[in-house]
Amino acid sequence: MLTLTGARAIVVDEGTQTTGDLHVVDGLVSATPAPDADRLDVDGCVITPGLVNAHHHLLQTAFRTLPGTRGVPMTTWLPTMASAYADAGLDGELSTVAAAAGLAEAVLDGVTTVADHHLTWPSDSDRCLEIALGTTQAAQRLGVRLVFVRGTARDDPEAAAISASQIAAVVAQSDMLQLAVGPAGVHSDAPETFRLLGEVAARFGLRRRTQANEQVDVAIALERYGRRPLDLLEEWGWLAPDVTLAHLCGVTDDEIARVATSGATATHAPGCDLPMGWGIAPVAALRDAGVAVGLGTSGGGSNDAGHLLADARLAMQVAPLVGRPLAAREVLAMATSGSAAGLGRSDLGHLRTGAAGDLCVWDVSGVADAGVADPVAGLLWASPGRRPRHVVVAGRVVVRDYVLQTADEATIVADLRRRVGR
Repeated sequence: MLTLTGARAIVVDEGTQTTGDLHVVDGLVSATPAPDADRLDVDGCVITPGLVNAHHHLLQTAFRTLPGTRGVPMTTWLPTMASAYADAGLDGELSTVAAAAGLAEAVLDGVTTVADHHLTWPSDSDRCLEIALGTTQAAQRLGVRLVFVRGTARDDPEAAAISASQIAAVVAQSDMLQLAVGPAGVHSDAPETFRLLGEVAARFGLRRRTQANEQVDVAIALERYGRRPLDLLEEWGWLAPDVTLAHLCGVTDDEIARVATSGATATHAPGCDLPMGWGIAPVAALRDAGVAVGLGTSGGGSNDAGHLLADARLAMQVAPLVGRPLAAREVLAMATSGSAAGLGRSDLGHLRTGAAGDLCVWDVSGVADAGVADPVAGLLWASPGRRPRHVVVAGRVVVRDYVLQTADEATIVADLRRRVGR
């Protein structure tokens, strides 16, 4: 039970803002306080819904700024990353310490839900299960919501489907933990992979995710199939309401209309797409067509920070290069309710009564916000690298006064350093 008092502004959803107090009872936003609620003074602060990172690769947290991975083509980037994974030894321990670091960074930056698209797997099915369990257990210890995506990248289709089924049979889903399946994209995975993972999703009631229309994706699809990625995904049954498409940098007006008609959702990842040279997704056009667009950071191999608010700022800044400008509130909605829509979670990404009690408290009383006319817009425009003062997940304070409450940050860093030697 928690009551936050005296907020300067409370962002309820994209179109609604209020002031004053906010109540969380039994993990949900409530119209009335509990009589025995803990009270948190948030005078001079803005409260927003917890941010939702719709596209991450948590394993890559252990492999940031590697030599040979910046300013290089995908054909160089992929084997360099693969070599680093092989040298480190891909197992449950590595996934655990990498996920712990990535999730701790995320929640300290205001992210309360992370979708982890895990693409790198050993051939041993038992080790695959250890990797999934290590990642999910790290999220449980930190108190962060997780969507674990059993992805593939050139894996044997049948082996990937068996592994995905094993994970779905063993890992118990809940409000805090979801599972999904997701081939890396048509540039990487064959029609059989999409078919078999689609069958796993249907059997276990999982959502589907993939990456589409990055520069490399379009080029390889044209070379291999003589068609564009979305043509193939539509033919293979992967343009549907339960599918989320990450990146979408190179899409035509017709393709935007097809995505909208299909009911599929999208995820923008500018912090990855720009440095990798893939282009800029036409986010305004997608939103204007009715596509729910979320926001993701992608992984540490392409975007060395898991700071979703910083990437929201970047998305806002580059939007005029590919269409109309995006308002700060639009982009904040992408990082909250837009991302949640792609996860099928109508309870996340807003602070209406009955919503999940996931929220961030941002102190806007300091010099970085001096002179700011609109403190909500200022969250994105002012103070790059801003962190929330408090973070609440399901009514539990997991960050208080900028300090992680559910784990020791120094221990997380030491565990990762010991495991990978950095």
